[in-house]
Amino acid sequence: MTCYSEDALLPLSALQHLLFCERQCALIHIERIWEDNPLTIEGSHQHKWVHEELPRREVHGDVLILRGLALRSLKLGLVGVADVVEFHRRGRSAVQDDGEGQRTAVSLKRLPGLWAPFPVEYKHGKPKANHCDEVQLCAQAMCIEEMMAVEVPEGALFYGKVRRRHDVFLGNELRKLTRTTAARLHGLIEKGITPKAAKTPKCKSCSLKDLCLPKIMGAGRSPNRYLTGFVDEIMREEAE
Repeated sequence: MTCYSEDALLPLSALQHLLFCERQCALIHIERIWEDNPLTIEGSHQHKWVHEELPRREVHGDVLILRGLALRSLKLGLVGVADVVEFHRRGRSAVQDDGEGQRTAVSLKRLPGLWAPFPVEYKHGKPKANHCDEVQLCAQAMCIEEMMAVEVPEGALFYGKVRRRHDVFLGNELRKLTRTTAARLHGLIEKGITPKAAKTPKCKSCSLKDLCLPKIMGAGRSPNRYLTGFVDEIMREEAE
């Protein structure tokens, strides 16, 4: 299995960008272009609320809540920060496993018993048709597994628009998709080439549409032809 160096680690959040649109991912992470729109601003405010306005650590009975936990995986080549990782008390034995020898809970300093990690990612909208949110959550879980030598079979996505959690089973198919997406991300960044634009319905919700110019830069469209046509239109208007 490939292991990446510290210098080669990429933002965990880029997985979602890649699954949404390869060109958007390249514009953000290769060309360093960014533009906000109402959706991204709402999302930023929600993450700021989670990370800055709520306590970084809370204990409620048998649940420990940690916010802003730094994550890293050398196997996936990713680094990031989890919105929330809950640790649920599972027992007081020295080791707890799933019956197949896999650890499902770990000991924590100054807290008695064993605790099972459960990542929770906050999203401002509502559940999506694709798997970009699930992949991001799964990558967080796989980081925790690598860092703590523990199995993380489940997590949750909290959607601000519907104000409820969506539990996610982190099964083999989702893990395979997560590993494949991480490898694709590294391949895209290593090549350093921004894919051509392709206008699709999802362009309407993209904050970079005015910089990406999918209508102009799409297949079969030449920037030169666009500019020539634009100038011709201006000349006709002035002539009239």
